[in-house]
Amino acid sequence: MTETGENNHEAARLAKLHAIEALGIDPWGGRFDNHMAIARVRELPVNPEAPSPARLAGRVVLRRVMGNVHFLHLQDASGRVQVMLGKKQIGELGWKLAQELDLGDLVAVDGTFGNTKTGEPTVFAREILIQAKSLLPHPDKHSGMSDTEFRLRHRYLDLTYHSETMERAKQRVLLVRTMRRHLDDQEFLEVETPTLHAIAGGAAARPFTTHHNALDIPLVLRIALELPLKRLLVGGMEKVYEIGRVFRNEGISPRHNPEFTMLELYQAYSDYRGMMELTEGLLHACAMALRGSPKVTYGGAEVDFTPPFERATYAELLARHAGADMADPASLEQAAAKHGINPAGKHPDVLAQLLFEQEVEHRLIGPVFVHDYPASLCPLTRRKRDNPAIAERFELFVRGMELANAYSELNDPVLQEATFRQQLAGLPEDDSMARMDDDFVRALRHGMPPAGGLGIGVDRLAMLLTETTSIRDVILFPLLRPERPS
Repeated sequence: MTETGENNHEAARLAKLHAIEALGIDPWGGRFDNHMAIARVRELPVNPEAPSPARLAGRVVLRRVMGNVHFLHLQDASGRVQVMLGKKQIGELGWKLAQELDLGDLVAVDGTFGNTKTGEPTVFAREILIQAKSLLPHPDKHSGMSDTEFRLRHRYLDLTYHSETMERAKQRVLLVRTMRRHLDDQEFLEVETPTLHAIAGGAAARPFTTHHNALDIPLVLRIALELPLKRLLVGGMEKVYEIGRVFRNEGISPRHNPEFTMLELYQAYSDYRGMMELTEGLLHACAMALRGSPKVTYGGAEVDFTPPFERATYAELLARHAGADMADPASLEQAAAKHGINPAGKHPDVLAQLLFEQEVEHRLIGPVFVHDYPASLCPLTRRKRDNPAIAERFELFVRGMELANAYSELNDPVLQEATFRQQLAGLPEDDSMARMDDDFVRALRHGMPPAGGLGIGVDRLAMLLTETTSIRDVILFPLLRPERPS
């Protein structure tokens, strides 16, 4: 549609707005209590002798004019239904209002539910009220709604005209609700921790930076939920969790959005194997809630969330798929060169991780717990007693995608400070990631119980359980490039 055409349509709708006002009707509606979801209206009994009362509200998504009868299709979050407006039935004022309706208008209807002569479920209106006039024309599938970029920028229209988008949004709500219920039932406490941090901690990621004017201090948006939650363990809250937004100033891809949702939880007197058991129960509950079965399909393959999940060590998977011995630097260098990775100047554990990401991850169908990582990659993790080069950590992979990350938490303050210093060595002093969280180390010095910690990417889990290949489709408002001027 050309800009001139859009302006003409908008002018026509504005004229209809003024016509409605001239009828003495407020085009912006008001309170309309006790209306039913359209899905419930469609379930009402059909009895020509005693028609069921129907009271509903929704958006006009289809309109047909046939003499003294108008047919509208109204849609709300639950579904769509046909409404018949008869000139005699809705009265003179209602009939005049009906002439001024457009696609996209929000209306409320009182009437009865039944079937037309052709058997179409229909609400036969006795009264119609306008609730909001749409001043911009709504696109159809041939003028924008088939374009992915348009749909993401106009999510409000995408939700209106694509039932699968609305269903995914509802499924995500159910997912988060299920996670909360499952953890609450196990006596975890849901808490809220700060989004603004003085120090970027809890992950190796680039933060978004900002500034607090009143205090005149630099701040960052959190890159993880971990360190404040562990402070609560020190304070005696033994089972805590948070479902919150996390911000990482990194790239965008089908599996990455700079703003995303994490579940993080910590349980005192547990460890990473306890977190495996907790993860199995939680994901099984989520699959049952969303799919009605522990078996789901993703990427054309079945994924079975029936516990127990497969378990494999990092070292055995690296040997199997990359031909490298994690404990042998020469073997790692040879494997790296063979697979096109330049080993020069790289720590053996870094080479191992590069090989793992390139040669192993995409082969993991799962769900599989990959456990016992190189300790140098995990500065917040307890080491194995019989092998301090190995960290008690797992990552859960499903269809080549990391879904969860868990540790036996490091609660030795001396070792924690040493690993922090090692992690920060070499970073420039003005780097926002180069500062150590001294207060967290101080908290550990007061004594933190041994604990297991778990993080789950809520968006990725939503992708998996709704069979969605792009993270942008399970986030209502993903980050997009600025819109280009038309």
